[in-house]
Amino acid sequence: RVPGPPDVSPDLLLESDVEAVDSIRKHLQVYNFRKKVEVLPCPELSVWAVIQEKSDPPLNRLPSPSLLCVPDPRAPLMGCRLVAQTGEDITVILQGTELRTVRDYSRHRYQHGIPEGVKDLPPGVALPLESNLVYMNGISFSKGCYVGQELTARTHHTGVIRKRLVPVHFSSPLPSEFHGAEITTTSGKSAGKYRAGMEDLGLALLRLAHVGEELQLKGGGATVSVTASVPEWWPGSGDDK
Repeated sequence: RVPGPPDVSPDLLLESDVEAVDSIRKHLQVYNFRKKVEVLPCPELSVWAVIQEKSDPPLNRLPSPSLLCVPDPRAPLMGCRLVAQTGEDITVILQGTELRTVRDYSRHRYQHGIPEGVKDLPPGVALPLESNLVYMNGISFSKGCYVGQELTARTHHTGVIRKRLVPVHFSSPLPSEFHGAEITTTSGKSAGKYRAGMEDLGLALLRLAHVGEELQLKGGGATVSVTASVPEWWPGSGDDK
């Protein structure tokens, strides 16, 4: 929510994958009944990830009133989301910061098991609970109705999540055509599927019973070793709900 006068209808900012902007906009407009609401793109704004070292002082005060900075709700290790005017030099605005690349950001996400965008969470395929959206503050069990609420709530409260999206490391870099490939145990038993990633890091939807075992992925006449892990930011051990 963008800060503004209390007597004026608020502006809300929604960050999304650029590939999903049109579909999200159409989806929101379907549910716009009685209120006069405009859903508009904001090309004049850009989003930055501000990820601090543990020794860095907290980012409590912004040097410019035009900036908006909020904690990334997914996990503390993702730092803050900073919204600034497109074209602004962030290293000048935030003195002492070091500008990194999108590749660095993506590797940070994959290393810690944070999905983002339609490649990691393909629409119509990825399930909220298996994608750890509960862990990332992405599901509410107290608010009003939303699509899939009944099944999601029932599974969360009464079921066991046997498969989850977990970070994986490969013994050698994988090309993008391996996305969706089957991951097996060394005995050939199916453990899950590789979802997406880059180079030697990625995400896989695996049966939790096989996380920690020796896993492999075959393709192109080669066998690549797969190491899966439970992210340290998960509540508990991650072996149940």
